[in-house]
Amino acid sequence: MALCWVRIFERHYAKGIMNGKRISYGPDASQYGELYLPEERSHPGIVVIIHGGYWRSRYGAELGAPLAKDLSGRGWVCWNLEYRRMGNGGGWPETFEDIATGIDKLAELAREHGLGLDAVVALGHSAGGHLATWAGGRDQLPAGAPGSAPAVRLKAVVSQAGLLDLRSAFEAGLSNGAVAEFLGGTPTDYPRRYEWADPLVQVPLRIPVYALHAEDDTAVPISQSTAYVAAAVEAGATAELVPVRGGHFDLIDPGSEAFAKCRHLLERAVVE
Repeated sequence: MALCWVRIFERHYAKGIMNGKRISYGPDASQYGELYLPEERSHPGIVVIIHGGYWRSRYGAELGAPLAKDLSGRGWVCWNLEYRRMGNGGGWPETFEDIATGIDKLAELAREHGLGLDAVVALGHSAGGHLATWAGGRDQLPAGAPGSAPAVRLKAVVSQAGLLDLRSAFEAGLSNGAVAEFLGGTPTDYPRRYEWADPLVQVPLRIPVYALHAEDDTAVPISQSTAYVAAAVEAGATAELVPVRGGHFDLIDPGSEAFAKCRHLLERAVVE
């Protein structure tokens, strides 16, 4: 049975694991990241962790902290990214602007801490998987689109039960109509927003996307990942569907088999 995020928080986060340095990338209270610098950097890459929660403000960076602690303990530099969400100033275009600005903040942090930017990988869960995969295609966005012209480019994306097909998620009314709420209306109301925000529309990306998903996920159906991977592969991109056992929150439990697969994919991403 999948652990809910509250139990994961109690088991890992509440036991003093929040030792990342909080660094702001904007004036809003939610515009910050937590930088985890391991004592020994045994990996060349940086992992940008983007939490989920259907883009709603009730969920925050605490969801990504157990992952950052686990990975930094294994030698990874981690950037656990917070951003404005629905209910605290987020939505269209603010959430996208924050993800872009937060990732680009790494250019400054790299200079300060002697970090390389050749292997920056985004790891995102649920709505964070959507934002991570969207960020992987920022270099293909037209001028004027939120997040276009990235200062820091990703090498790969690891999506954990990501919302990768926004139109079908809208049509299914997932999480009480979260997509329409997030983008401010329907695809008919705002076709350009859906075009610029939907990972499925962005294919093919120039970087690999690894989509992990549990077949029995009741929060985000696995069809979100299967549809994306099929479209990406057909378009000539490198994309891989990685089925995992468990449920939606097993993917962000550092003690789970599902997260062990995430670690393996991160290893692959920085060497391939």
